[in-house]
Amino acid sequence: MNRTARLYALVEELRAAVPRPLTVAALAAHFEVNTRTVQRDLQALLEAGVPVRTTPGRGGGWSIDPAMTLPPIRFTADEASALAVALAAADASAPYAGAARTAAQKIAASMTGPASVAAQELAARIVTLPSPADSTVRTAVERALTTNTVLRLSYIDAAGRESDRVVEPAGLLTADGRWYLIAWCRARRAGRGFRLDRIAAATVTGEQAQPHDLTELLLGSAAADAVQPTALASLAHSARETGSHRRARAR
Repeated sequence: MNRTARLYALVEELRAAVPRPLTVAALAAHFEVNTRTVQRDLQALLEAGVPVRTTPGRGGGWSIDPAMTLPPIRFTADEASALAVALAAADASAPYAGAARTAAQKIAASMTGPASVAAQELAARIVTLPSPADSTVRTAVERALTTNTVLRLSYIDAAGRESDRVVEPAGLLTADGRWYLIAWCRARRAGRGFRLDRIAAATVTGEQAQPHDLTELLLGSAAADAVQPTALASLAHSARETGSHRRARAR
């Protein structure tokens, strides 16, 4: 068993034992490795953010918080191949690209037999060319969206003019190979779309953002010009339907 597969199996072994903790010696015996290897694996899981913890003393050991992890998911061979290929093809400059890579590794580690071989061979035939990207900006955008936090941006528009903006993130739009942050811009007091490759700098503030309707911001944002009008037709129809239902209830 390679290390990636063992890490995945280690998580599942801890999940199966909940709420009983498992000792390093017991885990080493189960996986037929030495205790130092298990210690390194557990440390690697900790550093990766997996919610494993240790309880010292007699009767203690290692355990995992089951509420913070997903149970095993049984994929068909076609489903596993589709996910492996999609994740392998993820653009390095796209939001959450790092998480996509680790997800691909976990999917590969969870599969066995012909399905695993077929998925990994297919993924290896997908080639993506690297594109220039500011990982600091991408990380800030990811964090702001995940935590619903206000962002401070330095943005360069299509004419090359740079401006400072304070925005409240609502979501992401991808169109024609580009990514846009859809947000409420406090300076413009309206929804705006900010191309990620035009954000020169981004800083996450400690301020919580107000909730905004993504569809409304998207329809009114500059990013709407980046796609054909028909691409937003379903959103416009949905917005009109929602508005009609709200007016009907108000009566």
